[in-house]
Amino acid sequence: MNMTDYRASLYHRVLRWREEHISEKRFILILSFLVGIFTALAAWVLKWIIHLIETFLTENFDVTQANGLYLLYPVVGIFLTGLFVRYIVRDDISHGVTKILYAISRRQARIKRHNVWSSVVASGITIGFGGSVGAEAPIVLTGSAIGSNLGRVFHMEHKTLMLLVGCGAAGAVAGIFKAPIAGLVFTLEVLMIDLTMASLLPLLISCVTAATFSYITTGTEAMFNFHLDNPFVIERIPYAILLGIACGLVSLYFTRAMDHVEDIFRRYSNPYVKLAIGGVMLSVLIFLFPPLYGEGYTTINLLLNGTTLADWESVMDNSLFYGHGNLLLLYLLLIVLFKVFASSATNGGGGCGGIFAPSLFLGCITGFIFARFCNQFDLGPYIPEKNFALLGMAGLMSGVMHAPLTGIFLIAELTGGYDLFLALMIVSVSAYLTIIVFEPHSIYSMRLAKRGELLTHHKDKAVLTLMNVENVVETDFARVSPEMDLGQMVQMISKTNRNLFPVVDGKGVLLGIVRLDDIRNIMFRQELYHRFKVETFMVSPPARVLINDSMDIVMRKFDDTKAWNLPVVDEGGRYMGFISKSKIFNNYRQVLVEFSAE
Repeated sequence: MNMTDYRASLYHRVLRWREEHISEKRFILILSFLVGIFTALAAWVLKWIIHLIETFLTENFDVTQANGLYLLYPVVGIFLTGLFVRYIVRDDISHGVTKILYAISRRQARIKRHNVWSSVVASGITIGFGGSVGAEAPIVLTGSAIGSNLGRVFHMEHKTLMLLVGCGAAGAVAGIFKAPIAGLVFTLEVLMIDLTMASLLPLLISCVTAATFSYITTGTEAMFNFHLDNPFVIERIPYAILLGIACGLVSLYFTRAMDHVEDIFRRYSNPYVKLAIGGVMLSVLIFLFPPLYGEGYTTINLLLNGTTLADWESVMDNSLFYGHGNLLLLYLLLIVLFKVFASSATNGGGGCGGIFAPSLFLGCITGFIFARFCNQFDLGPYIPEKNFALLGMAGLMSGVMHAPLTGIFLIAELTGGYDLFLALMIVSVSAYLTIIVFEPHSIYSMRLAKRGELLTHHKDKAVLTLMNVENVVETDFARVSPEMDLGQMVQMISKTNRNLFPVVDGKGVLLGIVRLDDIRNIMFRQELYHRFKVETFMVSPPARVLINDSMDIVMRKFDDTKAWNLPVVDEGGRYMGFISKSKIFNNYRQVLVEFSAE
């Protein structure tokens, strides 16, 4: 026996032993524990790579003047990332959370194996060299890929794979932010994994395991040091609501602008053209506004802990604005305006990163600007800048991700700001209610929703999303040509028990259909057998279903036409088969039972 055969034999013996000695439910708990460990380890490695590169490149910068290397570093980072993705990974690894949503909805929770490590390397290079994006979405994709592939190694079923993908995502958020509750809530709100008693315990195990690993490796203190100097009072509730509305509007601007800018980058197929456009845009913005360099967590810490004007003005270090404290609000407003272009340029130019950190960064600055503006122009009671900077982080997170609970718990755990819990709730809910007026889907799900590929908590829509046309197409219908006469048609009818016949030409293009009921009155009159041809009594189908149509679109076509059977064609109009309501209903019930079972 050679080594390959020996390994295969050993692998199958391990699988059999597991099936005989460990129950399915208990083994899922073991896998969720392993997912938590591996995901937290990946998060630690990514943070270490980013810190190592960023410290090496920027530790000797002079804070009193602009640094020309800001024009070079981001381009180098995007270029190196692009080479890595094109020649080593050879696959698109951007938009991590969107890829997870797509895998859950359309790929039976199967995520490619390279995603276990590729996003860590690519985002580490991108962010370390100054890419204006976050590390969290890549690590969420990494965690989900770990869960998916670990489940596939042990041949777990589709529903279990979906749960392990959720465990990976939850563990990633819990590990990188030291926020176990936020990890759980993120999976429920953003990935839309349904919470049942069967799924709750594995998700909790992954979150607690990942957070504990982070506590052991990086300490137990919160990610951002925050000390509450001014408790929240009732008089500030109207201002919290106004801040939430402002965060909702900024979230809308961020979502729409990013979507538009990335669409522009998609028009170019040459990666070097994308690099040139994205690199120049990003480098110039970082040179003018150094806080746009990397994740922006240094700026967040500064605004959360600063208490004097001198502290706040240090945000302008390394820039052309250094020493112009009177321009602080204008400087921060410009950062809010241009952050979306810096993030879009990073990903569009060939880099890899997410929008967790940009959301926190923008929210912190938005909250600070709001409070500073109110205080500077004496628009009411004193508004603590650091408190509202923290509240703004929750507001932007809630608005951009359409996840108010994630915003509330993540910021509370990130900063230890539990004393502001009521205010966090007010701002998060206000921001969410503001943005859904204009944009019904989050930045992660908007493109999938437009294509009908988004899995949601709405059971009917979720089941339809999990179904696809290819699985319900029936192909045992006898084809007829338009030149056939009635006699030949009768012979075809005698050989089948179907009452529908697709009419196709020599290239297989569907021209029409023949219904048995339409020719019943003439099919037994032999004197007419050679007088009529199929093309004279065929009719157009009430609608045609494209093979790539979502099941939601298919059901709308059935509802509009009141038909019981519709023909299916490809993009070239070639006949593929028929789809019937009865087949859909049978498949629908089967998927619904699997989807809803504990």
